[in-house]
Parts: sequence; C-alpha cells; structure tokens
Amino acid sequence: MAPAEFGRAAETRGFESVFFPEHTHIPSGRETPWPSGSELPREYAHCLSPVVSMAAAATATTRVKVGTAICLVVQHDPILLAKEIASLDLISGGRLILGVGAGWNREEMLNHGTNPKTRMTLLGERIEAMTAIWTEDEASYHGRFVDFSAIWSWPKPLQRPRPPVLIGGSGSGVLQRVLDYGDGWMPFRDGSDDWSSAEFASTDPEPFEEELSARVAELQERAAELGRDQVPVTLFNAKPQREALRRYAALGITRCVFWLPSLPAEDLLPQIDQLADLAHG
Repeated sequence: MAPAEFGRAAETRGFESVFFPEHTHIPSGRETPWPSGSELPREYAHCLSPVVSMAAAATATTRVKVGTAICLVVQHDPILLAKEIASLDLISGGRLILGVGAGWNREEMLNHGTNPKTRMTLLGERIEAMTAIWTEDEASYHGRFVDFSAIWSWPKPLQRPRPPVLIGGSGSGVLQRVLDYGDGWMPFRDGSDDWSSAEFASTDPEPFEEELSARVAELQERAAELGRDQVPVTLFNAKPQREALRRYAALGITRCVFWLPSLPAEDLLPQIDQLADLAHG
C-alpha cells in the first residue's frame, strides 16, 4: 500500500498518526541475530525511505501526524538529516514526530562507518547537533564524533523548538537518554502481530507489562526530580486488543502504535478498519 494512500486511510478513520520504519539496507552476509526471532522478515530489506514516505503521506493529508519508528540516526549525516526533517516539518504544517534509535544490525552500521560500540554516544551527539541546527541561526557543535563550526541552515522546523524526539529502545540506559535529549520514550513490545495466534487471543497481561509499568513510573519520578513535566510514552507494536489498551492507559502509556504488515491496499484496509473500530470503540 503506497504511503500517500495509507496516510489518507488513517486520516479518514480518525487515527492521530502514522509511523514508518527504516533500514537503509540489510547486509546479505548479516551475522547479527535479529532480536525478535530467528528469521528476519523479508520487508526489512524492502523498506522505503521513511523521509520520502512521510513526505508522501503528509502532502496527501491535512491532519494526521507522520513519524518514524524508528529513524536510525547513527546511519545519517546529521547536517543533511536536520535539513530533511526541518523541511518536512515545514511542508507538513508541523505534523512530524521523530522517533529515533541506534539500531541493532551491526553489519548495517559498519557499512555506514559507524562503530557499534560507540553508537549510543554518537546518537546523542547527532540529536544535540541537529537540535542546534534547528534552534540557532548560526549553529555549531563540537563533540567527540560530531564536529562542525558555525553554519547557516534553513528552513527551521515549524514546531518550536523542534519536532518531538521520541527515544526508541528498552535497554538499561534508555531512560537516561530520554532525559538527556528526548521529548518522549518509545519502548517496543516484542510480540506477535498475528491476530489469529493464541498469543493474541489471550486477554491476560503479558509479562513485559509489569516491567514496563515500573520503568514508566521510574521515568516520571526522575523527570519530576529534574523539574520536567510528565514525559509522553509511545508504545510501539501495541497489542491490538481492547483489554490490553485499557491496561496500557493505566500504566501511563500516552500513545499506542500498531504494527501492520506490508500488503496491497485491498488486503490491508480491512485490518486498518479493525484497528479503527478497536481504537474508537
């Protein structure tokens, strides 16, 4: 289903936002195991550019927000990515959400010249550097991995001071990264998206929900200690089930993003309709 048609379908059904994934490529000789299973799904090597997809969806709609889940910032030049994101936020009328992460595929990172061992530090520096470009007329940044003297770069994002940056991941250091340079947290539910599976049929709480509840509470406590407002939490790959959505809301989840397969429109629209009934029911 084309991104423009997908965006229109989501907007007409009352969804708040649509998100697009990213893999620039998948090395055919990949050795890094896929964290969610043994066999990497075919669509990982067939991803469209999320920036192009967001632009197509944004220009075909007027209200629905467009986002990345997630943008692999450590595989992008920060000056160029800052330009693309600012341009897209401007032409979309301020509807962009930037979900970011450092990724898991070590061979993919290495092909971009990124050292997997230092990718988290690189992620933070690139977010800080892009924020400087978005917020300063004459921006400069001097870090360990990102270094440039004063530059001019327009346009600036329509959203001020920047589009919301959601830090993806569930590792041990993710909450600190959210507090250091994020506007929200985007944890990932590692579970089936197959509506016919026994896992989906169960209405019982999943084991990860207890840990998620504790971490959301910790995040908000630490944010309060810093004088920050409540930090929005977006759950990626939320279980498409009414009981689960109620539990997520009680845990402090502020947005749920559902996983959809890569299918032609005629096959995907019925699933979008089911999700719309679930979300608005």
